[in-house]
Amino acid sequence: MNDKQAILSQAINDNIVTSELDAIGVMDFDGLESTVKNLQTSFSQNFHHTFAVKANALLSVLKKLESCGMGAEVASPGELKLALAAGFKVDKIIFDSPAKTISDLRTCLKHDISLNIDNMQELARLDQLIKEYPDTRSLIGFRVNPQIGSGQISSTSTATKTSKFGFPLGDDDNLQLLKTLYRERPWLTTIHTHTGSQGCPLELMVKGIKIITDIADEINTCSDQQQIVRIDIGGGLPVNFSSDEVKPTFAEYAALIKEHVPVLFTDKYQVKTEFGRAVAAKNGFIVTRVEYTKQAGDRHIAITHAGAQIITRTAFLPHYWPIRVTAYSSDGRQKTEDPVNTDVAGPCCFAADLIAKDITLPRLDQNDYVIAHDTGAYYFSNHFDYNSLPRVGVYAAEKNQGKLVLTCIRRAGSLEDVARDMSQ
Repeated sequence: MNDKQAILSQAINDNIVTSELDAIGVMDFDGLESTVKNLQTSFSQNFHHTFAVKANALLSVLKKLESCGMGAEVASPGELKLALAAGFKVDKIIFDSPAKTISDLRTCLKHDISLNIDNMQELARLDQLIKEYPDTRSLIGFRVNPQIGSGQISSTSTATKTSKFGFPLGDDDNLQLLKTLYRERPWLTTIHTHTGSQGCPLELMVKGIKIITDIADEINTCSDQQQIVRIDIGGGLPVNFSSDEVKPTFAEYAALIKEHVPVLFTDKYQVKTEFGRAVAAKNGFIVTRVEYTKQAGDRHIAITHAGAQIITRTAFLPHYWPIRVTAYSSDGRQKTEDPVNTDVAGPCCFAADLIAKDITLPRLDQNDYVIAHDTGAYYFSNHFDYNSLPRVGVYAAEKNQGKLVLTCIRRAGSLEDVARDMSQ
């Protein structure tokens, strides 16, 4: 019995997955802790790792990551509040939103929260605000777009020529301008790039890191003392969704960075990372009950309760975000018999609400279960109100003294709860 099957069996035995709770997200807290340890040991001691809160903003998950020694990368005021509520210290938080308001910037400076500047207009605001907070301990620098190209998924590529993110390094005389901006502002002490994301090769990511490191070295050479003390290399390590194998690994990525940018593995710079998907994705999965099955043409169709409302990227962009699914019987046994061409459908009322299309899967029956793998990031953990997903809950799975324990970390409401809340 594998771990996922053990968790499913216990969820069935504990009456967690019932007619009133038709889908659950599960986070493997033991696996999450193991992944963080692997990340930390893959890099040298001058690397400090933050978790991209947008990848999994569940408070219990963030508390677990904080207890493992991670920092937090936030991209909105809401994510900042969650990070603080989870116990992250301000010196371990980085604010990265491309749309920071004056209030956001003031909050960061007042409370010593580090931030990355997206554009010249934001810099102009900081030029004024820094006068109000001359003693802030916030580490501040530019997010640089090295404009080195796209990965396989254009919608998640952040280093294209026209990307919405960061200071476009290759436009006009922007490289020289950037150096001048730093020389004129000694309070600019960091530099940042986020070149990677799903579909981006490691070589592209390392190329972006080398570009900003070379800029930092040049700025520091022209300074009386080392001005840039931190280099933020972002996150974006791709995840393998086609099998349980973890590839690429943190160690492979670290080795490639060390080969091409060896100075980052010395004590010259503090280095920040902002991994999200690579930390959380494989430590989460979704269990959903099959409500109905039917035959349409040559296709067996299983209608479940996990579709576009929680597996959103896959439903809308299945070519770029395919996920694996596995069939289980109503008593939790993995099914292997009677393979048929199958669509696994969600509950939403539009035709493309499919989490798997025309795949060979053991024949599913009413009240069977489907597990959707590798969904610990950007799926059931997205920001949603329980009223919009009345029968979806999230559970943490971890072993306590050798016994598997499932603990609710996001409650699910019923239709009666929704009606009551709407009437108040």
